Amino acid sequence: MTAKRLCVFCGSSLPAEQAFQDAAATLGDAIGRSGIDLVYGGGRVGLMGILADAALAAGAKVFGVIPTALHGREVGHIGLTDLVVVPDMQERKRQMFALSDAVAVLPGGLGTLDEAFEAITLRQLRFFDKPIVLVDIAGYWQPLIALVRQVIAAGFAAPRAERLYQVVTRTEDVIPACFGDSSKKM
Repeated sequence: MTAKRLCVFCGSSLPAEQAFQDAAATLGDAIGRSGIDLVYGGGRVGLMGILADAALAAGAKVFGVIPTALHGREVGHIGLTDLVVVPDMQERKRQMFALSDAVAVLPGGLGTLDEAFEAITLRQLRFFDKPIVLVDIAGYWQPLIALVRQVIAAGFAAPRAERLYQVVTRTEDVIPACFGDSSKKM
């Protein structure tokens, strides 16, 4: 049986907020302990590096996808199961979505916002039918959630848009939200 794969979008920067760093480490560890593979942006810095290192330490297979232009800046992680270097961000996202069975979004910057909104938009348009989970550590995603509600209130999206993704506040809830009870060690 092939392991399930969780795509995690998160920041390539190291935030001052310790809770964000802890969440990345805890989620990486949980991925490995659950027998799930990690798909992520391929960097070894910031939250991405913390996530990947924790997943590897817990025994996960870790697949990174990084654009050529970011390979040097995000310092591509050389200890991964596989690191694919692609020409651009669009190809990065396309491959990450294709390789994954679900998506989780930890705190991050503008790139993480782009990735999260693309996943949600693709799900709305029925091009992507996989679970999407926003990991709302310390209320980080509350402004985004409020924005989606404003978009709905203004009539630019149907109320069902809020059901395109789930929100969890604890990393322990990510894997069950994505995979249900089938996430037990395989």
